[in-house]
Amino acid sequence: MANTREDPKSKLGGGFLAMERLLQEVRSDARRPGYVLLGDEAFLQQQCRRGILDALIDPQFREYCVSDVDLSETTIFDAIDQASTPSLMAPFQVIFVRNVKLLYQRGAKKEEFAAIQKYLKLPNPQALLVFVADHLHIPNDVRRMDMQDKDRYERIRETLGDACGIIELGQPDEADAMRWAIQTAEARSVELQADAARELVDALHSDLMRIASELEKLMLFVDKKRKITLADVEEMVVSAKQRSLYELTDAISAHDAARSLLLLHGLLNASDSGEDGAIGHLHMLAKTFRQMLVILEKNVRDSRAIWQALWPGFRVPPFAVDELIRQARRYKSRRELMQMLERIARADLEIRSSPPDKTLVLERMVIDLAKTGKPMAITAR
Repeated sequence: MANTREDPKSKLGGGFLAMERLLQEVRSDARRPGYVLLGDEAFLQQQCRRGILDALIDPQFREYCVSDVDLSETTIFDAIDQASTPSLMAPFQVIFVRNVKLLYQRGAKKEEFAAIQKYLKLPNPQALLVFVADHLHIPNDVRRMDMQDKDRYERIRETLGDACGIIELGQPDEADAMRWAIQTAEARSVELQADAARELVDALHSDLMRIASELEKLMLFVDKKRKITLADVEEMVVSAKQRSLYELTDAISAHDAARSLLLLHGLLNASDSGEDGAIGHLHMLAKTFRQMLVILEKNVRDSRAIWQALWPGFRVPPFAVDELIRQARRYKSRRELMQMLERIARADLEIRSSPPDKTLVLERMVIDLAKTGKPMAITAR
């Protein structure tokens, strides 16, 4: 398994494989009159769009050939009418239909689906309909798909699956994200070392959009040496974000609730995604407390011992080693740290349930964490 994780020549699977199948079909005589891009993986959605347009549309005609139809602003009948009508200005048309979820709300929509089926049986050969179904999430392990998303998935297959190509853009797993990053760098004649790729993917939680952005910065950073090392990733991607995180865990472990709240808001304000990055912050917080748990259980007292205690992919940036050991030693037992992890897990579950205010969930969690294990005040009688 370890070799598969690190082999940059291995073929990409999951959503990458589905995307490649789509682009091969689009370039060939096997192209279908319509496709459904299924899933909320934004990077793969973006790459599919780019690949379709590169394959079918001459750049000089792109302004006339590409349309985005939003079903919250118009009807599917208008999109079908546009696809059916040859254009004098556009030798080929690609129509992206957005807000597909509205086809599955407020009634059966029998007329709408009948119109879609009628068009797809006798389509305009100079047009392609692309339905963007980004209202459901496909995890890298489909067995973990939410029941509501399973229902949405089945309804799309029942209504569009016979006539359209269904492209399942599942969330990539860590191994695929690593391979993609290594291969992307290699295509630009830059070597992304395996441990650097693993740290990049882990720090950004396999979020391909963010990985692509940070990888671009890294390739510019190492322009002359053409090699990205673990130290480069730690300096450019991990360090700035993790320094703020370790300040937060320092305040929590010192049972300073007021400072913890201030640092939490600083972390949220500094994040590109604001409160929408809540799950990412929880992931890093949980990882840091798991590292503390290992440090405490293995009685790590100095920086030399920590490299034996923490395995590759789970190690601490060099700048934070002494700080994290100091924080871990503030806790007296494994039970205290397990309570911290349980509280973070409850917050994670609450965040994933789409609460009205994610920041409030994080604030309550941070206050609880700062209180956990705090000695009880002794009042004079």
